Amino acid sequence: MTNTRRPAPTEKPVVLTIAGSDSGGGAGIQADLKTIEATGGFGTSAVTAVTAQNTTGVASSHVLPIEELEAQLDAVRSDFDVRAAKTGMLATAEVVETVADYAADFEFPLVVDPVMVAATGDRLLTEAAEDAYADLIAEATLVTPNADEAAVLTDVKPEDEAGARLAGQRVLAMGADAALIKGGHVPGDEVLDVLVTPETIQTARHPRVDTDATHGSGCTLSAAIATRLARGESLVDAVGRSVDFMERAVRYHHAVGRGPGAVHHLVDLRNDAARDETAERVADIVEWFVEENVRPLVPEVGMNVVGATPYAEAPEDAAAVEGRITKTIDGIAPNRGVRFGASSHVARFLLGARESHPEFRFAVNCRFDEDVEAALSSLGWSIAEYDRGEEPADADATMDWAAREVFAADADPPVAVVDRGAVGKEPVTKLLAGDGRTVAERVVELRNELANGREK
Repeated sequence: MTNTRRPAPTEKPVVLTIAGSDSGGGAGIQADLKTIEATGGFGTSAVTAVTAQNTTGVASSHVLPIEELEAQLDAVRSDFDVRAAKTGMLATAEVVETVADYAADFEFPLVVDPVMVAATGDRLLTEAAEDAYADLIAEATLVTPNADEAAVLTDVKPEDEAGARLAGQRVLAMGADAALIKGGHVPGDEVLDVLVTPETIQTARHPRVDTDATHGSGCTLSAAIATRLARGESLVDAVGRSVDFMERAVRYHHAVGRGPGAVHHLVDLRNDAARDETAERVADIVEWFVEENVRPLVPEVGMNVVGATPYAEAPEDAAAVEGRITKTIDGIAPNRGVRFGASSHVARFLLGARESHPEFRFAVNCRFDEDVEAALSSLGWSIAEYDRGEEPADADATMDWAAREVFAADADPPVAVVDRGAVGKEPVTKLLAGDGRTVAERVVELRNELANGREK
């Protein structure tokens, strides 16, 4: 009998990144390899240049000899079944021309990120290299310039949708299959991304994240798109999912270095890893509520316990009781189990609160009446409230609007939020906290104070 174990190898599509090295770890080859692994690929690389840089800027750059670049490309392609490639910092005209020559033989998708200027403003490409990009773009499945890079490549400054459409069409005229004109460098409250293909022009608008920590965002986005193409996703799906991923990676960026920081390349992976723990915590709270019999606080519409993952951005990232918790003859019981996406009302309020206070992860809705109001006052908790009657007609959703009304990033958040209801809407109290234990203890504490008040 042998003691050796049978191997169980995994298969992932191989993705090749051709880019410069970033000693700061936020951009370049380092960002690409992290992102490729996080999005389901196996990363290989051909380093074009070595830079000494960090979150504050680029101190120096050394371009590798062309023969070393060629040796890396030959080594990867002779051994691996490459399914997609992407380019980043190419530095010189000779490097661009060399990569374009190799790209002419690629039988897999190629994403060209025309890295010309770092987020810190440092120039990463010579003027001669800018002129040499035409041949490489002609081999591209997708080109992903930001506004500044699009202006260099097309002589169009994409400051609005019309400009982005025109810039994208000019990139296609250079021979690319598609162009994604990124709007992150264009000032405004919204970021506009425009995907131009021969068949369609698709636009995506999303709120700007108020941060300068975008170091590595272009590298990370193009690496994510290339990996998804390698996995067989359509161009539209690969771009759409990668843009959503990028928004989360920027919002929950790494607070590292003395500069603004770097994007979080593994944010989706970390978020998914927290799902089981989050669901278990919600289930534990529900079980405790049943044992403690918090029936006096269950609204007629039912109570729900919602737990958001650490990087939650949508109701699908929030675990809740499917069918809510309802009253029984002498207690309470959950209607069904805990499931992600099971709550809309409480989950959206929690997500709205997280826009100002991302530390919030758990929320519970409770009954509200005069007795509950008296109990809240006796506890001395900080309380806020909103009036549904003041909701503007053009509000996207009531819970999103309500959360914006009562939470501000520059103020301490309230412990409880009161909704006095409206016609057809039951009054409720919402309790929020950063951890499940705290919000659960507050519910029980409120139940106890409510009971004490009735006994007086």
